[in-house]
Amino acid sequence: MPKPLKKAVMPVAGMGTRFLPATKALAKEMLPVVDRPLIQYAVDEARAAGIEQFCFVTGRGKTSIVEHFDVAYELEKTLEERAKTEILEELRGLAITPGSLLTVRQQVPLGLGHAIWCARAFIGDDPFAILLPDDLMQCDKPCIGQLAEAYAETGGNVVAIEEVPMERVNKYGVLDIEKDMGRLVSVKGLVEKPPVDKAPSNLTIIGRYVLMPEVIGHLSKMEKGAGGEIQLTDSMAKLIGSQPFHGLRYEGRRFDCGDKVGFLEAQIAFALARPEIAPAVRRFLDSYR
Repeated sequence: MPKPLKKAVMPVAGMGTRFLPATKALAKEMLPVVDRPLIQYAVDEARAAGIEQFCFVTGRGKTSIVEHFDVAYELEKTLEERAKTEILEELRGLAITPGSLLTVRQQVPLGLGHAIWCARAFIGDDPFAILLPDDLMQCDKPCIGQLAEAYAETGGNVVAIEEVPMERVNKYGVLDIEKDMGRLVSVKGLVEKPPVDKAPSNLTIIGRYVLMPEVIGHLSKMEKGAGGEIQLTDSMAKLIGSQPFHGLRYEGRRFDCGDKVGFLEAQIAFALARPEIAPAVRRFLDSYR
């Protein structure tokens, strides 16, 4: 039986330059979709999948992310005194178990692979999930939970995948497929941001992974890839052949909240999924047609 999946790493050190000036003093992961920050959605998704331990890989100016998950005694006391019971219970329901969240600092922006390597002491010898908060998922079953099930089934590395138009494959990690089984595909190779004419497929990796700890050994070599950065994809590719490696066509929808249009679309989609505000949102949307 494979080890249970209980750990998640969340890289949150990016500067959010595409959202300046909003992110000049605010971590991009704290940008709200309706009434919750992006990082909260990622943590909630992981918790719903049975994840119990979290590691945030942070950078300078990201203290608000950690503070968001701390207990706000003064706020809770004020809500209690004003009989704001519903809001108070919601806040307490979002709390993380004491001792289950830690942070490490990525001092220099050397790429996603380097960020994951920074969490090596947290990962240890255990399988771990990676959630990129910029990818906001709307799924009936948590996306990382779907990957966890595939990991339990295959006993190895699993990445969430989706098809993109061929002209956009140069923006993603791309799968070289060994066998397509429908929901799952076995992988014989991975290429990070290939030229369009050299891409092995249009199946690309999105920001959800379940990886084996052996990937850290490859990341520790600090080999630079596309863009002069230490690419996670390159080290994942080196696991192929020695460990099972699969892509999962997840069920659900992804919103790229690192992009302004994707972020705005997520606002609408998540607002329409909230019964208490959906009718009002539909009414004002009609006025923009």
